[in-house]
Amino acid sequence: MTAATHSTLFPQVPDTADAVLDGLDPEQRAVATALHGPVCVLAGAGTGKTRAITHRIAYGVRAGILQPSSVLAVTFTNRAAGEMRGRLRQLGAGGVQARTFHSAALRQLQYFWPKAVGGSLPRLIDRKIQLVADAAAACRIRLDRGELRDVTAEIEWAKVTQTVPSDYAAAAAKTGRESPRAPAEIAQLYAAYEDVKRDRSLIDFEDVLLLTVGILQDRHDIADQVRSQYQHFVVDEYQDVSPLQQRLLELWLGERDSLCVVGDASQTIYSFTGATPDHLLDFRIRHPGATVVKLVRDYRSSPQVVHLANGLLSQARGRAADHRLELISQRAPGPEPVYTEYTDEPAEAEGAARRIRDLIASGVPAAEIAVLFRTNSQSEIHEQALADAGVPYQLRGAERFFDRPEVRKAGSALRAAARFGANDSLLDDVVDLPSQVRAVLSGEGWTGQPPAGSGAVRERWESLAALVHLAQDFAAAKQDATLGDLVAELDERAGAQHAPTVQGVTLASLHSAKGLEWDVVFLVGVAEGMMPITYAKTDEQIEEERRLLYVGVTRAREHLSVSWALSRSPGGRANRRPSRFLDGLRPGSVTTAGRTNGGGPGGVERGIGSSGGTVVRRTSRTPARCRVCGRTLTDAGEMKLMRCEDCPSDMDEGLYERLRDWRAVQAQRSGQPAFCVFTDKTLMAIAETVPDDEGELARIPGVGVRKLNRFGADVLAICAGQEPDEARHDD
Repeated sequence: MTAATHSTLFPQVPDTADAVLDGLDPEQRAVATALHGPVCVLAGAGTGKTRAITHRIAYGVRAGILQPSSVLAVTFTNRAAGEMRGRLRQLGAGGVQARTFHSAALRQLQYFWPKAVGGSLPRLIDRKIQLVADAAAACRIRLDRGELRDVTAEIEWAKVTQTVPSDYAAAAAKTGRESPRAPAEIAQLYAAYEDVKRDRSLIDFEDVLLLTVGILQDRHDIADQVRSQYQHFVVDEYQDVSPLQQRLLELWLGERDSLCVVGDASQTIYSFTGATPDHLLDFRIRHPGATVVKLVRDYRSSPQVVHLANGLLSQARGRAADHRLELISQRAPGPEPVYTEYTDEPAEAEGAARRIRDLIASGVPAAEIAVLFRTNSQSEIHEQALADAGVPYQLRGAERFFDRPEVRKAGSALRAAARFGANDSLLDDVVDLPSQVRAVLSGEGWTGQPPAGSGAVRERWESLAALVHLAQDFAAAKQDATLGDLVAELDERAGAQHAPTVQGVTLASLHSAKGLEWDVVFLVGVAEGMMPITYAKTDEQIEEERRLLYVGVTRAREHLSVSWALSRSPGGRANRRPSRFLDGLRPGSVTTAGRTNGGGPGGVERGIGSSGGTVVRRTSRTPARCRVCGRTLTDAGEMKLMRCEDCPSDMDEGLYERLRDWRAVQAQRSGQPAFCVFTDKTLMAIAETVPDDEGELARIPGVGVRKLNRFGADVLAICAGQEPDEARHDD
C-alpha cells in the first residue's frame, strides 16, 4: 500500500540533463546543481526533498558528472528506497543504487565474508524475540510477552549505539534510559542472547551493520575496494541516523567529502531505536565548508494545515526546536482543521467513520483518507467502526502489496496472457490494454462492482482493482503499450516495492505514517496519556511526542480532523483532557507552556464538539501576517484587515455598504457609537473575507466571542445576501 500522489504515474524521461531541472523551485534547483563537496539539505515536511535529491542524482548522471554505478543513495525503509529507484528510473538514471543501510551493508557483507572471515555467512534471522526468550530461559529469568518485546527493543538500542553487554548499565544511566528490567538483568540477558546466536551460527539485522563496520575497519584492502566502487553518497532522512549507521557511513566515505544529506530535525521520532538528529545538526561543524540549502516551500499541505504545524513547533523546546523550519504553504487556502471532542472512544470511532463515509459519498477517494493513531492497540475499534459503516480500509504495515497471494496469482495470469494471449478466448473480443487486463483478472475474481461489506473478499478485490487502475494509467501514458509491457512494468515495480494505490481508507500508527500523505487525515485519540504517551516522562521524550504529532499533522494535504475522547468506554469516568500540545491552538484554549518567540504562526480557530455545536475563540499568540504579501503586520488597522494598507483589496463594496447600514441600525438601538458595534476596519475585513460560517467570521480581528454571539447570525445572513432576523433584537 502506498498513499496516492498527484504526480503523473508514468512521466516521460527528460530529453536532456537541463530538462531534469525543469519544474524545480529555486531552492530545489540549488540542491540539484550542488554536485561537489558536502551538501546538507534541511527539508521541512512536504517541501519536495525526495524530488530535489533524485533530480540532483539524475542531473549529475545525465550531465556526465556522476557515474551511475558510483552513486549509493541510502534511506531507512524499503518503501522509500523503492520509490527513489522508481523516480530515478523515470528520470533516466536507472543504474543508481538506492538501498536501505541494512540492504547495502548486507550485500557487501555477503560478498566480502568469504574473503574476510572464510566460509559462508551465518544465517540472518528475521525476528529476535524467540532467541531472547531462549536467552532468558538460560539465565533463569522469567519474562512475559510484553517484557520479551521490551527487552528485545532494549538489546536493539544497545547494539545500534555500539554498546556491549558489559557497558549497558553505564550507558543506560548516562542517557537517562528507563530499562524494562534492572540494568544488570538487561546486561545479563543481552550477553546470553549474543551467546545463543553465536552457538547457533546466527546473526541479526544489527549484526549486519556491526560486522560490516568491523570488516571495513580491520581490512583496509576491502575498505578501499568499496570506496573505489562508491564515490558519491546521498543519505535521506538523515535525522534518523543511529551512531552505528553514522560510523558505517564514515567508513564508506573514507577521507572524501562527496556526501549529500537530507533531513529535518523536527521529524526525529525514532530516538527509542537509537536515532539522533545530532549528526544532522552538527553537519556544518564536521564539514565547515558544506553547502546548506533550506527547503521551506510546502507543496503538500494547505495554508491552514501548515499554520497548525508551525504553531505546534513554535511551542517546542530543545535543540531540534532551535533549528526548526517555518513552512510556507504553496497551495490554495483550504478548510480550517476541525477539533472534535467525544464522550468515549467508541463514539469517537463511530463519529470518524460517519464523516469518512460522507466524504466518500461526496466524491473523495477512500485511498485519499487516513486515520492515524499513537499506538497500534487503537486500531481495532476504528476497524470495527469502519466495517460497520461499510467503508473499505487497509492497515498500514500489513503484508506488502506484491507479496499478497492474489497479486502473485494475478501477475502469473497476466504473464501467461502476454505470452499465449492469441490462444486465450478471454481476449478474443478485447483490443485495448485496460480491457485485456480486466478480462484476464475477471478470471481471478475481479468484477466491475466491489463486493458488499469488508473483510478478506473485499481486500482481494481491492488488490485486483489496484492492478486494473494501474493498467488504465499505464495505457494513458503509453498509448502503444502491450500486455507484455505492463507485465515488465509490474516486475520492475515489484522489485522496487512500488505498489499501486489500493482503494481503501488507511489505518496507521503515526510512526508508520511518516513519509506518506493523504488529502484527508483524521488524528484520533489526541488526549493526555496518549499524546504525549503516558510513559514519556523526560523533557526529551515529551518533545519527541510533540514532533510525532507534528508529523501526523503534516500528512494532511487539505482536510485535517483532530479528536479525543473524555473516557475510554461508554459510561466511564470522563477524566481525560485534550493533549497539552493543542493548548493555545485549539479553540477556547490558551498556551500553558513553551516558547512564543520565533517559529511559525500558530492558531486554529474552528472546532466542532461532540454535540455538533460550534465553539469559537480567537487565540492570538504571534504577529499577524498580511494575507496578500505575507509581511508581518504591526499597525492595528492593518491587523484588522489582515493585509497591508497598500496591498490590493478585493472588498465587496455592496456588502460593505449593507453592513454599514445594518451597523447604523444596531448603534441606534443600543444608544452607542457605531464603532462600538464594529469598526470600519472590521466591516472592511468582513466585506473582503465574506465568511460562510461562524468559524470564518470569528477569525476576523475585531469579532470576539461576545460580538459573535450577539451579531454573528445577522452578519452571516447579510454576507449570504439575506435579511437579518429583526425579531432577534426586539428584546
